[in-house]
Amino acid sequence: MQQRKTNVMAVTIAIYVATFMSAIEGTIVSTALPTIVGDLHGVALMNWVFSIYLLTNAMMTPVYGKLTDLVGRKPVMQAGLLIFIIGSMMSGLSDSMPTLIFWRAIQGIGAGALMPVSMTIIADIYSFERRAKVLGFNSSAWGIASVLAPLIGGLIVDKLSWHWIFFINVPVGLITLVLFQVYLREPKRHNDVKVDYLGSFWLMLFLLCLMLSFQLLGNATISWPAVIGAWVISALSLWLFIRRESRTPEPVISLKLFKNHTFVIQNAVAALISGFLMGVEVYIPTWTQGILGVPASLAGFAVTPSSLMWIIGSFVTGRLLAKWAPRRIIYLSLAFIAVTGICLAVIPVSTAFAWFFLITAVGGVGFGIVITATTVTSQHLVSPKTVGVATSFNTLSRTIGQTLMISVFGIALNVGMNQGIQGHPGTNMAMMNKLINPQTATELPAKLLPTLRGILYTGLHWVYLIGLGLILLAALVNSLDRGPQLTAAQHAEKLHRAEHDEATD
Repeated sequence: MQQRKTNVMAVTIAIYVATFMSAIEGTIVSTALPTIVGDLHGVALMNWVFSIYLLTNAMMTPVYGKLTDLVGRKPVMQAGLLIFIIGSMMSGLSDSMPTLIFWRAIQGIGAGALMPVSMTIIADIYSFERRAKVLGFNSSAWGIASVLAPLIGGLIVDKLSWHWIFFINVPVGLITLVLFQVYLREPKRHNDVKVDYLGSFWLMLFLLCLMLSFQLLGNATISWPAVIGAWVISALSLWLFIRRESRTPEPVISLKLFKNHTFVIQNAVAALISGFLMGVEVYIPTWTQGILGVPASLAGFAVTPSSLMWIIGSFVTGRLLAKWAPRRIIYLSLAFIAVTGICLAVIPVSTAFAWFFLITAVGGVGFGIVITATTVTSQHLVSPKTVGVATSFNTLSRTIGQTLMISVFGIALNVGMNQGIQGHPGTNMAMMNKLINPQTATELPAKLLPTLRGILYTGLHWVYLIGLGLILLAALVNSLDRGPQLTAAQHAEKLHRAEHDEATD
């Protein structure tokens, strides 16, 4: 009944636009950040423009997931979009870095709804057979954003002002809001809504302190008392959260989800591979600029094949999910990703720029398979009443994996470069900072460039050795799924039978 009333095409377009806004946000802001920092005089706080957005986004994801199951997808998506629009508008009006950081936090709170609720709506309006293809199409927003964001960001900053980086979200967000209001139909939920506010608080405090500790570990100078304090508070909050969820009738994240080994394994693999994805997307442009001297405007295109081939991987997954068990699909995806991981860990410093197109393209197929498969499988391993929670947990797992590994990779790169500097007298970190930017690399002595590039290569080598370890760990975790090797649809049918038998009894 719901599918006949909902205009599936219009809602799919709305979901695509919401995904595109979420995808383009980070890159377009990074393009404008030097101008923003110069205008607001806040270089010491510039990292918080990104980190606060990620922190609040991750904190709210599981809360939105629970609310979608309690009050419905439509009101939660509309609320998230409205908060995102207000945060965007006020970010554009900011006249100081603290003010901008505050409104970026609000923007992140709204953005926390966009991805998980979008994927939950896709699960509602599309059949299992078509869902992977639609997720693949939706993922193309990330590929397009990776190409357009630097161009759009540069054009806006040059022709208008950095304020329009945020203002542009307002009309686009309002159009998306109207599309959901007019074309998305869902049955009214008559259940007595009980939001577990205390459980939500403990969960958000746990995520805030955990992810804050990752941010602190990525700093050039690590404040260990602050890191240890954040870990202690996050551990205590996690204990209080688990204690609360085991007692409340309406938990934010049902602990029953973790009794399903396949569900836990799927999300653990998603977290690990999302962590490796950060190594590809963040450090390949660093490699191509710092070692090969490719201009910044071109360096980002080295990872574009990954985003484009991601779509192919998602389409392939649609067929595989109907025939293969989740464990087998993950092994296939890891084979593609392992090729990328091994290449990045062993290729020489003299590797030509063109090779990175092939390396990232192969990995993109694997990323498309693993992320789509873990999302769809997670949705099919739970009852329809908890699809929103399962989807948001999958998104949260990937966010935590990305945040943790971007800090670990940063530490590995810094340690590798510092060791190289100690072994080559006459070099220092200031030279490395100049090397990474092709515009300032010309200021360095020509005779030192090969040495400095070798130092950067050593640091990146450590990053990709750790990345290779993540792939191996993902394969090990996947091997632990030793239960009945059923397809995602068979898992869903088994769950439905069990719920039916329980209701009958």
